[in-house]
Amino acid sequence: MNAPVDIGPVDIVYLWVDGQDPAWRARHRAAYAQWAIQHPGQLALHGNVAGRYRDNGELRYNLRALERYFPGHGHIYLVTDRQAPSWLRAGAGLTVIDHGQLMPASALPVFDSAHIESYLHHIPGLAQRFLYFNDDVFLGAPFDAAHWFGERLRVCLEAAPVELPAQARFDMAAPVNCAVLSRDWLAARDPGYRHEPRLYAHAPRPMLVSAMRELERQAPALFAQVRSTVFRSWRAPALLPDLVPRWMVEQGLARSEVLDPLHVASGDVDAPARLAQLRAQFGSLPFFCINDTCDEADDDDPRLARVAATLEQLLPQPSRFEMDVSAPLADAA
Repeated sequence: MNAPVDIGPVDIVYLWVDGQDPAWRARHRAAYAQWAIQHPGQLALHGNVAGRYRDNGELRYNLRALERYFPGHGHIYLVTDRQAPSWLRAGAGLTVIDHGQLMPASALPVFDSAHIESYLHHIPGLAQRFLYFNDDVFLGAPFDAAHWFGERLRVCLEAAPVELPAQARFDMAAPVNCAVLSRDWLAARDPGYRHEPRLYAHAPRPMLVSAMRELERQAPALFAQVRSTVFRSWRAPALLPDLVPRWMVEQGLARSEVLDPLHVASGDVDAPARLAQLRAQFGSLPFFCINDTCDEADDDDPRLARVAATLEQLLPQPSRFEMDVSAPLADAA
């Protein structure tokens, strides 16, 4: 019988933004006016809609789910742009990392998560093993760190195969363009490379600091490309959602597992049915995603309120990272 693998601490990394913050909005507006002139036709599909930056209170519930289903997690790092939620209790166990602490001043401001992600493995003090979360991806059942961080990491593929175009395109969804970049880069390095025709799921992403540093050493041009962006560009696809897990699989550091999460798109007509499914299956779902696809809707849109009510019903217990448990739960911090 094999002895259990001692995986050590598993830290947690989130990106967070509040698109309603007046100071942030002023920076965003000025930066986009300049970028759009300098990079005509390069904005990725849905690359600058309000829903991409809207704070629907997800982080608060995400931390509640984390505390409930992975109480043995390591340190939490929250990466933000001169912001922090008003309800957040930073300190023991949680550190806010400003973009200016992580990226060169010459690169700022940055509004493309792909650019920001490329620096996560440089967070000071970050454990070798960490989980990277978008705040709209939640744990929905007890998290077994040994399963996801054993001798090899587990990385999640969606079940449905996807046919990729010959090259990245302006009218393609970001995950597809990310897979095109991965396919082309890996095939150019290895003539025997066989591309797995599936996309990686919206899921918690198990990561290794050492692997990220090695990939950055091997692919400096790709890191430079994604770090040249200010807004999401279809010409510079993100690296962490697709290339990183595929490369880790090729290197024997990870293995792929087909595991479709429950995905709720808040703007879709089937969102009420999906939320009902979430309520019925909560506690047995390894993870789930509630994606804000209401785009330019007002912040008080009833579709967003429906999501907030569902999260409050499922996760009513405040976490230790909440400063004021009596504060409104769906606020824009």
